Amino acid sequence: MRPALARPSKTRIFVVANQKGGVGKTTSTVNIAAALAQLGQRVLVIDLDPQGNASTALGVEHRRGVPSTYDALVDGEPLVDVTTESPEIENLWAVPATIDLAGAEIELVSVVARESRLRKAVHGHPWVGTAAEAGEDRFDYVLIDCPPSLGLLTLNALVAGDEMLIPIQAEYYALEGLGQLLETVEMVRAHLNQGLEVSTILVTMFDARTRLASGVAEEVREHFGDQVLKTSIPRSVRVSEAPSYGQTVMTYDPGSPGALSYLEAAREIAIQGASR
Repeated sequence: MRPALARPSKTRIFVVANQKGGVGKTTSTVNIAAALAQLGQRVLVIDLDPQGNASTALGVEHRRGVPSTYDALVDGEPLVDVTTESPEIENLWAVPATIDLAGAEIELVSVVARESRLRKAVHGHPWVGTAAEAGEDRFDYVLIDCPPSLGLLTLNALVAGDEMLIPIQAEYYALEGLGQLLETVEMVRAHLNQGLEVSTILVTMFDARTRLASGVAEEVREHFGDQVLKTSIPRSVRVSEAPSYGQTVMTYDPGSPGALSYLEAAREIAIQGASR
């Protein structure tokens, strides 16, 4: 365990989204969640991606038939009934995603208030809320891992969240799809969730040896200023290997550059929130 950080006064609900695939979105979700848990925070990861990669990395069962986000979204099951504890890391819980979730967008089309199903489920959890409402057992962080698209599942996440964490790859195409994502965020803020803010941007797959990576990181910082974390996540073989062992890099190789960078990024997020 690392030295514990002060807990936020209420649950911080993060949406981790970027409709561009391959930017390290799921990797960042699970590793920041694991790092926060190691820093003494109580963390819940909600896997909203039908591929279930976050569930794999957290070592949580997600075969068909396992209670999952599908049950909470489509059948209205209480979130507390579909949450399981991570076998690898203390203080870390997960709501797994099964392949059934792939059909959820179609099944939700005719449902009333379909875009706020996840918000209702998250806020209905007894461990979500302020210290006064949810007590010492409360979750400090809820991280929602979205699929790489701007469909109904991602929309549910954007309506459920208070803050947004956007991982951006340090490559030329990184900024191209970002405009579309930010337009969607603005639309959600205008009509469905006024409290949503893009609080955190994380530069991933950073290769310090290339001028391109430094150029992209600089451009992102110019655009977004303090929203961009000072810590960038380097390209790392250990980070990529960890999920094949059903682990995050935080337990697979805690001393690797990737793990230390995620730990530092998590610390930044926690300290940022303490000043809110």
